[in-house]
Amino acid sequence: MQIQDILYSQGFGTRRVCAGLVQQGFVTVGGEPCSDSAARFDPEGLQFTVQGKPWPYHEKAYILLHKPAGTECSQKPSTYPSIYTLLPSPLRLRPQKGPVQGVQAVGRLDQDTTGLLLLTDDGKFIHRMSSPRHHVPKVYEVTTKHPLDDVQVRKLLSGVVLDDDPKPVKAAACAVVDDFHLRLTLTEGKYHQVKRMLAAVGNRVEGLHRSQIGGLELTEALAPGQWRWLTADDLVLIRS
Repeated sequence: MQIQDILYSQGFGTRRVCAGLVQQGFVTVGGEPCSDSAARFDPEGLQFTVQGKPWPYHEKAYILLHKPAGTECSQKPSTYPSIYTLLPSPLRLRPQKGPVQGVQAVGRLDQDTTGLLLLTDDGKFIHRMSSPRHHVPKVYEVTTKHPLDDVQVRKLLSGVVLDDDPKPVKAAACAVVDDFHLRLTLTEGKYHQVKRMLAAVGNRVEGLHRSQIGGLELTEALAPGQWRWLTADDLVLIRS
């Protein structure tokens, strides 16, 4: 691939802008300056820098973001800042078919919910992760207003009826960590599901944090507002 096309595929602007970045000496490849926009490289595993900032080539972008409170999972937020402002511009500008550019959130977390959020420009991955047929487990750390008890746990495991669906919704797993901390595992994603399920058993959510998707856990190494690339091993864990 020509270096200008590699930069374009990674979200560094139009092909003309990318060619200009190379010709003006803003790009190095493998530690060496590159001023020929038509120079060809094998993109697989390629490491390059643009204006001094390192960037690894990824055919598809798979991102883990530690979503902080007070942010919206929307390109056009209504009240709070968008999660997309936490990402570098190349991730927001990666070329896509259709009107939307860049990576997109896989599902949404409410503005006051924190934790593990996946973003990608792989439409098939988004569909697979969002499909109710795949039942990817998601683990939530729930802080409750009232003390938890065994009756509430049994109801959550056996199924509660939400106001918009007569079919009971069950937790895949439910463990009381302490009197006001519940670890809840769900395999489907209805609107405000955790909050509504806790309300259905006579409690109330005071804090909500997603700590795990599939076998992938959010660790303390990634602070709120920070992001990282997902590895091949991470992608295997998500599906497990």
